[in-house]
Amino acid sequence: MANQETAFGLRPIGLVGNGVNSTGVTQYEIASNNTNPIFQFSLCVPTAAGVIDHAGATSGGTTPALGVLMGVEYVDSGTKKVVFKNYWPGSNNVSVDTNFPVKAFVADNPNQLFKVATDATITNRATALTAVFANASLGTSARTGSTNTGNSNSALDVSSINTTATLPLRIVGIMDDEANSDFAAAGIPLIVRINAHFNATTSRFDSQTTATTTGV
Repeated sequence: MANQETAFGLRPIGLVGNGVNSTGVTQYEIASNNTNPIFQFSLCVPTAAGVIDHAGATSGGTTPALGVLMGVEYVDSGTKKVVFKNYWPGSNNVSVDTNFPVKAFVADNPNQLFKVATDATITNRATALTAVFANASLGTSARTGSTNTGNSNSALDVSSINTTATLPLRIVGIMDDEANSDFAAAGIPLIVRINAHFNATTSRFDSQTTATTTGV
């Protein structure tokens, strides 16, 4: 039977080791004129302007990921009321009072673990197990999402699984999930962490955050 969930971004589920998981976030800012949508549970990166953007927005290919967007807050220019959303729709889809910052709340702990779905079959559990401790990318799905739910549509690119050190995600486990246990179909939930993290004391360089064709 096909898996019930097939693409939902990177959902925080816990921390490496026995650290207390507060599910806390850090507040950053998004430029009020940023037209790029940034979906909930999608990777975001820091920029030289002091604001965050979606993965793929920076140039140079050396920007580590900052974390995963959990939601935003801004002041509507018409109503003058504070608006809370689970994603940033892009400046062309909202009316923002530029006298106030667009606040972005990011799950940015470098030890954060995430649940992510595979984008294709991974054959069987034995094959999936050989992917543990390997690396992978999200491909071009890293920047996609639903404007209805605000959630990311990104999924782990099975074809990218390799030992290549510059890939952005490290696979650390397979999640037990009876509703999503058909290894012959897309949607197997894997447990991953960010390989190259902006807040890590030591970090590999980033993984293709600039490549709009190859993805993240």
